[in-house]
Amino acid sequence: MKVIACYNIKGGVGKTAAAVNLAYLSAREGFRTLVWDLDPQGAASFYFRVSAYVPAGAEGLMRGSSLRASIKGTDHENLDLLPADFSYRNLDLLLGQAIKPQRCLSALLKPLEGEYDYIFLDCPPGITLLSENIFRATDVLLVPTIPTTLSLRALDQLLKFCRREGLNDFSILPFFTMVDVRRALHRRIVEELPKQIPAMLTNFIPYAADVEQMGLRRSAVGAFASQGRSARAYEDTWWEIKMRLEWIEEDGLRATYAEGERMA
Repeated sequence: MKVIACYNIKGGVGKTAAAVNLAYLSAREGFRTLVWDLDPQGAASFYFRVSAYVPAGAEGLMRGSSLRASIKGTDHENLDLLPADFSYRNLDLLLGQAIKPQRCLSALLKPLEGEYDYIFLDCPPGITLLSENIFRATDVLLVPTIPTTLSLRALDQLLKFCRREGLNDFSILPFFTMVDVRRALHRRIVEELPKQIPAMLTNFIPYAADVEQMGLRRSAVGAFASQGRSARAYEDTWWEIKMRLEWIEEDGLRATYAEGERMA
């Protein structure tokens, strides 16, 4: 079982779209796939047409209620969802009361080993106790990054935080989203940043209307626009992620990144 977290300090960068579309592709290939919608806003749950509600709530999960009991099926074969719940807004408070507050998420996911090939975590933004749990539970931290100054600043902050805290038990794989190739700034950043961050994925997600249509269609783009630019971009990105995972398993390597100061 591999845990893949779609995470960024910054909001509005395409985390949920990435989690939903990559999980859809994983399931379409026959992998047993679960998405855990950790954001109390419940966008991933909305896309999958599942009510953002967990009977036990965040408090029940922290007290030991089985995750398995809250998992729902989706319209897609091999793809399950652990929905969001508005009570997740209290997760940091509840985690702070735990005996091992930074390891709770790992403990909750452990009983699912053997049941799923991939678990995708759709994560809320920010550096919090929840995010520190995510860092310790994940195998791969996917970081959607818009090629703009503020988004690069957030990526820089994340890399510095992980380096300072010695968080090196997972791979950090940033990739570009919402890329508008008509903009000179976007083109320049997409070309130059991978030279500074070797772990940066080579594929990127374009700025396209079909991703925005996900809210109306309530589905992954591959389910309603399989021949569109975005669907093909997510397919290429998923292929590259799997290749990186194979390299890591074969060579025992973790993703590397350049010193944050070089990203200015």
